[in-house]
Amino acid sequence: MIGMKTAGKGLLALLVSLSTLLPVQAAGLQPGWRFAPPPGITITQGTPRHALALQANMQVNPIYLRQVVQYPTSERSGTLVVDTGAHFLYFVLGDGRALRYGIGVAKDGFEWSGTHQITRKAEWPGWTPPAEMLKRRPELPRHMEGGPNNPLGARALYIGSTLYRIHGTTEPWSIGQNVSSGCIRMTNADVIDLYERVQLYTKVVVL
Repeated sequence: MIGMKTAGKGLLALLVSLSTLLPVQAAGLQPGWRFAPPPGITITQGTPRHALALQANMQVNPIYLRQVVQYPTSERSGTLVVDTGAHFLYFVLGDGRALRYGIGVAKDGFEWSGTHQITRKAEWPGWTPPAEMLKRRPELPRHMEGGPNNPLGARALYIGSTLYRIHGTTEPWSIGQNVSSGCIRMTNADVIDLYERVQLYTKVVVL
């Protein structure tokens, strides 16, 4: 118990120290990290100059925390609506409400939209990079078994006949950013929560 308290204090001190590195620059944003960056990684707002630098926003917006919100929509309850511009995924509850999650979305040049269905669900999915990605990044493995280090994270929901998925991530600090090659990223905690709610053939609307 004492060890856990000490570790908790150490994590709190890390978060506080990180929050002082950069000023709050945008209205409504709170200083500090929702998730700490990986050990040994430095943070920069400019273009990273080496592999141990990460371009990221040092402010955390609490709107990316999972929460029930007012969401008037004509979509029926159980539908998933992915608002890529706002970095939100909505699980429609009905009666003008939805469960809203923060997400990471496609980077410039990889955006897409459309209406599909969830055609497959997987726990701790394996990852086989598509041919298009391997062409861009030949250093990637041809296949990676599921597990804590897999980029797809703890759960994956496969979207129709597309190459895209709603999945967890090993980079939770990327939530709220345009970072992927088209997939929708969630924290592992959030994607596990969503996975339990979503049925096969659920409608998915990507805006």
